[in-house]
Amino acid sequence: MIIKKYVGKTESEATEEAKKELGQNIVVMNVRPLKKSGFFSLFQSQKIEVTVALEEEAERPTPQRTYTPDKNSKPVPRTPLVEGSQSDVIREPVKLIKSPDIIDDSLAIEEKLDNLSSLLEKNIKYNIKDDEKEPVLREKEPVPSKSRKNEISDENLSFIKLLYNTLIENEVDEIYVNQLTDEVEKITKPGMPFDFALANVYQKMVLKFGKSEPIEDIPSGQGPRAEIFIGPTGVGKTTTIAKLASELSVTQKKKVALLTVDTYRIAAAEQLRTYASILEIPFRVIYSVEEMKQAAEDFREYDYIFVDTAGHSQHNEELKTDIENYIRTLEDIMECENFLVLSATTKYRDLIDIADAYSEVVAYKLIFTKMDETGAKGNLYNVRMHTGAPISYITNGQNVPDDIAIFDAQRIVKNLLGGNN
Repeated sequence: MIIKKYVGKTESEATEEAKKELGQNIVVMNVRPLKKSGFFSLFQSQKIEVTVALEEEAERPTPQRTYTPDKNSKPVPRTPLVEGSQSDVIREPVKLIKSPDIIDDSLAIEEKLDNLSSLLEKNIKYNIKDDEKEPVLREKEPVPSKSRKNEISDENLSFIKLLYNTLIENEVDEIYVNQLTDEVEKITKPGMPFDFALANVYQKMVLKFGKSEPIEDIPSGQGPRAEIFIGPTGVGKTTTIAKLASELSVTQKKKVALLTVDTYRIAAAEQLRTYASILEIPFRVIYSVEEMKQAAEDFREYDYIFVDTAGHSQHNEELKTDIENYIRTLEDIMECENFLVLSATTKYRDLIDIADAYSEVVAYKLIFTKMDETGAKGNLYNVRMHTGAPISYITNGQNVPDDIAIFDAQRIVKNLLGGNN
């Protein structure tokens, strides 16, 4: 994990310089104004310091399955998240958090975690056996080796236990939980307060999630781009499409058209037609590849073409082939982004089956729905780690257009570690 600080006149300026050096996959960990010092500071402009982190190649999640696009497919251009001109940016390396003497207050991890440290501290319970004078471990808790027990303080041992149990209770897969607790054991030194280990875990999980990748902005006249939504039945694809279409057409004043190839559920098509009528945007039901080509031609002056697909079982090969044909048709005509919509309430094993089935068809980004219907958010981490696909949005209710948000890794990690959102 690489962590560096960049200083510029604005946050955008410093972030842009970080991206030039480290690439687009950086995660912004902290932003703060630098304090002026000295007499001449009165005549100096305010500087902003941005702390960013980047996972090194060996640490990044690797997709279990990969998709090789057709040679005729058009790649989706990546629009930089921050624009700015080159400036007198100062670069200063920041070390990994491995021991107290290299903790820098500029990282401000405590601010990111809010009061998570104190929350965990209050929850740590010591249960010492009278005869052995060591913490009692429950059956599923990780058991450090005897040599490591001597090096880890009671406080840090209790933190490792609490971390393990908290992540398991939030339904993070045990494989990934063990990876995180092993990391804590490696960086723990005698006398190190547990909040340094907590900060390390927090950083590591935020980096594993990576940055969100919402729908990319299309400059005027450079569309259309197809935004294609795939996924199983009952996950809320149609409502999610309505929320995003409302944001783009009403708030951002973009030209949006809605298409559906879901000819199996009349109610779904009518629901989307109703949303289109309210938003005053065009809507069309597509029954064949030829009709899809014609729609692409008819809406060539638009910015976005949203496509709702039929929800189906991941084992239904016929429907999967139909959806793939529609996607390939659009890929030959315009740029495309695919979003796999999943419910946060679905069982982990089923989520993995669904994700694997769709990765055989297309490369995709992730949208998780029904976040308000579950208290355990671990499946977001599990699916992200398993697929390597970025998470774009989460939804937390049925209200259109309100109950949707760009994925916030810091917020979810805080929740997974036992904090309240």
